[in-house]
Amino acid sequence: MAWKTMEVQEQRVRFVVEATQKARSFGALCAAYEISRPTGYLWLQGYREFGVTGIVERSRKPHRSPERTDPELERQVIEVRQRYPDWGARKLKVLLARKGVELPRNTIHRILLRHDLVREEDRQTAATQRFERGQPNELWQMDFKGPKGWPQTVGPLSVLDDYSRYLIALAANGSTHGEAVREQLEEAFQRCGVPEGMLMDHGTPWWSQQAPSRQTRLSLWLMRQGIRLHWSGIRHPQTQGKVERFHAALQRA
Repeated sequence: MAWKTMEVQEQRVRFVVEATQKARSFGALCAAYEISRPTGYLWLQGYREFGVTGIVERSRKPHRSPERTDPELERQVIEVRQRYPDWGARKLKVLLARKGVELPRNTIHRILLRHDLVREEDRQTAATQRFERGQPNELWQMDFKGPKGWPQTVGPLSVLDDYSRYLIALAANGSTHGEAVREQLEEAFQRCGVPEGMLMDHGTPWWSQQAPSRQTRLSLWLMRQGIRLHWSGIRHPQTQGKVERFHAALQRA
């Protein structure tokens, strides 16, 4: 039978018309339309009570959702997300808690999905393996953000802990002079301790193409503090992926 190529509405109309004519048994008719007998009786009953409108496909959405979050709470989640569009449910949960709104992270995420507030790239499955050090202060990543969208010719200095992704320092020095960077690092060492190693690119002020050893005053000073220096691959910013990702988030914010 060719009914599978019909519109659902037309299929149902033909079924109930044939059922009322009783040209063949009800069981045979249901078999011909490849539906169950209970479904056939449901269509026929709807047709007898309400006519053609009684056999229209009805929404399966429940009339009420007792477990759904209160609309006022949803409104607050949406407001915080719109203020911080780059932050996910885990961070928003902390901000909402400070306002006295206690919601599970999964609930917040569902609200964001329901209102189309999750970017497509954030819907991807999380990586099964993360490349990071074993504990805080094993390695810090350090870099200057690019000047795009920044009111100075040099973007801010960023220092990030590789394990926790905690932002150790964010300083708008306005230049890449080594003395200013050293001042920021000294203050960071006093607050957070001295890291075992630091990862940087081949740029000023921690690398010099002119110096025979490529070392600068700043890099030599770091080594005298007992810090092991690591250098990212040339033209491979992904080596410093965590601080680069932070810069992208800072740019969007």
